[in-house]
Amino acid sequence: MAEKKGTVPFSGTPEQEAQLMQVIAQHKEDKGALMPVMQKAQDIYGYLPIEVQTMIAKGLGVSLEEVYGVATFYSQFSLYPKGQYKISVCLGTACYVKGAGDVFDRLVQKLGIKSGECTPDGKFSLEACRCIGACGLAPVMTVNDDVYGKLTVDDIDEILGKYNA
Repeated sequence: MAEKKGTVPFSGTPEQEAQLMQVIAQHKEDKGALMPVMQKAQDIYGYLPIEVQTMIAKGLGVSLEEVYGVATFYSQFSLYPKGQYKISVCLGTACYVKGAGDVFDRLVQKLGIKSGECTPDGKFSLEACRCIGACGLAPVMTVNDDVYGKLTVDDIDEILGKYNA
């Protein structure tokens, strides 16, 4: 298995597990049920930790390796929790040549996490992405649905401060 990137421990509730078991029961006899069950599981939990993958594998009678293989192949699935505030920095060409790499590095430093990780308090998650279609504002990052453009490393403290209040 991959190294443990998510720093937020798994905290599934009995209600979430009951929802997942209901989804599995509904699809258990369906051919090709794995993808829809995994999609619903991610809707329920927000990501697919090993504990959820194990429930899916047992419930559908497939191997954990098969579930893990699907989860790691498709970009729609996440093995790690997402923060309350999802930060995404564009590292596409236009953003990168205008300093997005430095902005990303500052976020790594300030948050104490790497790409794909979540802060221990569950507040922020960080990821790099490719072009978001705002090249005229390069470099660009988003925090959930908020877009920040023409960034410098000096803007990071102020932006994070808005979400730490």
